[in-house]
Amino acid sequence: MKERFPTKKIYVGDVAIGGDAPISVQSMTYSDTHNVEATVEQINRLHFAGADIVRVAVPKMEDALALEEIKKRISLPLIADIHFDYRLALEAAKWVDCIRFNPGNIGEKNRIKEIVKACQERSLPIRVGVNAGSLEKEFEDRYGVTAEGMVASAEYNIKFLEDLGFSDIKVSLKASDVDRTVEAYRMLRPKNNYPFHLGVTEAGTIFHATVKSAIGLGALLLDGIGDTMRVSITGELEEEIKVGKAILKDSGRVQEGLNIISCPTCGRIEADLVSAVAEVEKRTAHIKTPMDVSVMGCVVNAIGEAKHADVAIAYGKGSGLIMVKGEVVARLPENELVDRFVEEVEAFASNASK
Repeated sequence: MKERFPTKKIYVGDVAIGGDAPISVQSMTYSDTHNVEATVEQINRLHFAGADIVRVAVPKMEDALALEEIKKRISLPLIADIHFDYRLALEAAKWVDCIRFNPGNIGEKNRIKEIVKACQERSLPIRVGVNAGSLEKEFEDRYGVTAEGMVASAEYNIKFLEDLGFSDIKVSLKASDVDRTVEAYRMLRPKNNYPFHLGVTEAGTIFHATVKSAIGLGALLLDGIGDTMRVSITGELEEEIKVGKAILKDSGRVQEGLNIISCPTCGRIEADLVSAVAEVEKRTAHIKTPMDVSVMGCVVNAIGEAKHADVAIAYGKGSGLIMVKGEVVARLPENELVDRFVEEVEAFASNASK
């Protein structure tokens, strides 16, 4: 895994993005933003799910006007998502912590100047959000709807902001397919040091979005690219945070919680491994200490994997072993193994934190 690309640190509210800051996970509400009660309820759900930042859509002036009350009632940094009407950004900038606009649909550059001025007055960062589906006509005509066109749009708009004396910028380059998304981010990354917001847009339902995001965002994270991210799912808000945090953890960018090693189901398994792993996941979800744990179902793989894990179950026929750092600490009937395993995991985590 490559070192993270060195980027400028900016702040969205009290959350740092870029530099040496942890990679943050974002999501977006789906309520009508002017419905304050529903929007605050969704933001609170995201807060308890572990989101670092939240974004809300602002398609109408009544949405922009509702931001004052919403901001009073939440604790997460708030981003206003603006399309088409620059006046919405001017109102939103009075209350939020960041403005995201799509340069492909804001229109005249004088309108972007007004957005920049409003953000400068309140020291708000701007996300230049380039989407393959809404490139400016000049870039689409020249490059087609390609990674090259997305990068050209981003570079043009970054320079436009820089020429106005504005540099609190983060950038996203999103397409609905993994290939163009990854290619665009990789192409732009060496050309500036602004933090990148990662995402595959319009990724679909939880199954497809998880696969696309794991491939695309995971590849970029392993390349050292990415400072904040969103997994876009047609589904429940909490799932975006859950999948995003899993991608960060399994790419090695976050060292937190259990890495559960379990063998695939096959004809050699000598225990109800599916139920055992599900119970282990549920009962250890609260543990934040980085640990490798192993739940293996037969003698072919069990002992070898268990030796390399911090805590392990090695199932046999009707019974099994509990191992800690490769040493057997108990031999128990099958129905007692998970309880003892969880005890050992909690003890290991407690000792590691001392």
